[in-house]
Amino acid sequence: MKTILELEKVEKYYGSRSSLTKAIDNISFTVEEGEFVAIMGSSGSGKTTLLNVISTIDRVTAGHIYVNGEDITELRGEELNRFRREELGFIFQDFNLLDSLTAYENIALALSIQNCDVHEIEDRIKTVARELNIQNVLEKFPYQMSGGQKQRVASARAIITNPKLVLADEPTGALDSKSSRMLLEQFESLNRNLKATILMVTHDAFAASYATRVIFIKDGKIFNEIRKGKDSRKKFFDEIISVITLLGGDLSDAL
Repeated sequence: MKTILELEKVEKYYGSRSSLTKAIDNISFTVEEGEFVAIMGSSGSGKTTLLNVISTIDRVTAGHIYVNGEDITELRGEELNRFRREELGFIFQDFNLLDSLTAYENIALALSIQNCDVHEIEDRIKTVARELNIQNVLEKFPYQMSGGQKQRVASARAIITNPKLVLADEPTGALDSKSSRMLLEQFESLNRNLKATILMVTHDAFAASYATRVIFIKDGKIFNEIRKGKDSRKKFFDEIISVITLLGGDLSDAL
């Protein structure tokens, strides 16, 4: 199986020499093509910092990160812009849709930037809209959509360019329980049917139970890792809760 993401001894420090905080402490792991991986940890564990350095929002202090074999820690300028535009999809907690554009236009924007043919854009949007069940909102503006619909449109925008890696930052954080379940089922479908490689940061054990693997972070280090295998989602959820208990975090934050 092809490795899409590889972290090699990654470290991230904040502050000055007199007051230094190590947010990521010598983390190494890989994500294979077609995996759906969740990153879990309590507030301050380093999971968001980890997502930020993988997405190139922030830079590592030490170590290397490879996406599809390319060392993204070495990218600068136009090469970095190309990577963000072509290789990465990002799903934000607060959607980040453009209010002045319809759902269709929001999704099409990434393809327009790549100078895709109009007919190709239309065909690809039809495909992803069908997969995410948003055909009926394509002509609506964000203010006309529910939170769940906006998040699914944001998900469509993230995957429309067929990125090597889709990063999701607390994607259910702003959604009610019904919308969260619908979105996670769509993620599961994208992973299974479109072979999307997804890395999701979440504090929610229910959300993490939809993944095929969960990596737990504590104090900037990998604490544990579990795989779903052939287990039911209910059994996997129970296993996640068991690890959270060992983590010593606030269990109420994980449910």
